[in-house]
Amino acid sequence: MNFELWLQKIADFLVAAGVAPEDGQMAALALIYLVLTFCALGIVVLLLRRNLRTQKTTVEPQEEAPLETPEAVGEAAESAEVTEPSEPAPAEEVPLAAEPETVAVEEVVEKEPVSLYQRMRQGLAKTRSSLVGRMDELLGSHGRLDEEFLEEMEELLITADFGMQTTQDLVQALAGRLKEIDPNEPAQLHDVLGEEIRARLKTGSSEWPVPESGPLVIMVVGVNGVGKTTTIGKLAKQFSDQGKKVVLGAGDTFRAAAAEQLEVWGERSGAEVIRHTEGSDPGAVAFDAAKAAVARNADVLILDTAGRLHTKVNLMEELKKVRRVIDREIPGAPHETLLVLDATTGQNALIQARSFQDAVDVTGIALTKLDGTAKGGIVVAISSQLELPVRLIGIGEGVSDLRHFDADVFVAALFANN
Repeated sequence: MNFELWLQKIADFLVAAGVAPEDGQMAALALIYLVLTFCALGIVVLLLRRNLRTQKTTVEPQEEAPLETPEAVGEAAESAEVTEPSEPAPAEEVPLAAEPETVAVEEVVEKEPVSLYQRMRQGLAKTRSSLVGRMDELLGSHGRLDEEFLEEMEELLITADFGMQTTQDLVQALAGRLKEIDPNEPAQLHDVLGEEIRARLKTGSSEWPVPESGPLVIMVVGVNGVGKTTTIGKLAKQFSDQGKKVVLGAGDTFRAAAAEQLEVWGERSGAEVIRHTEGSDPGAVAFDAAKAAVARNADVLILDTAGRLHTKVNLMEELKKVRRVIDREIPGAPHETLLVLDATTGQNALIQARSFQDAVDVTGIALTKLDGTAKGGIVVAISSQLELPVRLIGIGEGVSDLRHFDADVFVAALFANN
């Protein structure tokens, strides 16, 4: 009776909802059937989940149980005792003395195939991206060559460390040659700007001076941290590879590790190193180095000097004294006074160059770390404003990555297609 009563109530509800009266009871039965079916399915799903959980809990303890046994712990301890003593053995098979041999082999392999253009192209990648890449974007977005374009070009050149004076000269030159450039042809802008940059680059000879008698004397100067001693070491190795006899003078007597670092390079290059105790008079080191170079009939003498701030007048005066000492022993020496500058310091390098040029008559620039900066315009700024030749550039860590500077190759690499 209860079921019939509920069935009738459901049928009446469905009729009220729009079901035909003659179909009311059939629809009610169908609804009850569906509800019961869903309930049954729900119960089945719950039972299956419970079974899966119980299976997992029974499997996991079986896998973990062997790890907790005393035998397993003992085996782990024994394996640890065997492994630890075996680790130092490989380290003993790689002595420090073997490292220079590996480096030497790499130098021989790398030196010949990589041209100056290829290496400089790689080294100038950051500068090319920040200057030429952005210049092409500017030309593409602007679409015309006008005063506004020139103003934005000026900002790009200053950002690349061409310096205010050099930048203004270049922008003024561009303004007078805009008719030669099609806004839709970036290569024409590259050609015109490249020609103007090349005209401002003073290139020193790729050959070192040849003294009338005695060794070629190169005095190397610069502030601390620019790579002065490393540049000397690479130069010594290059001269030695050419069959020249090299003497190195450890004139940096203030920095404790300077002489030791130079001796390491001396061992690598086969060069003799003349040094005094720490704190000695640099003039005395220069004197002994000059005497030794002449007595041993050396081809090249490279003299290191202590790094000094260009603002320290007394230290700059000391460099003048060293020059006088060398000149007395080897007339006309030093034949080259090489100022080492760090390209990553930007316009500060230009300030340093001015100070050293006034103090010791700098004859050439060695610009290191050119591959680590997006401000390669400093090459142009130094060369055009000081009229000093950039003799050497550092475009990598290897000995062969210290290269003679070539203005034509520099411009070609700067505007090379990526």
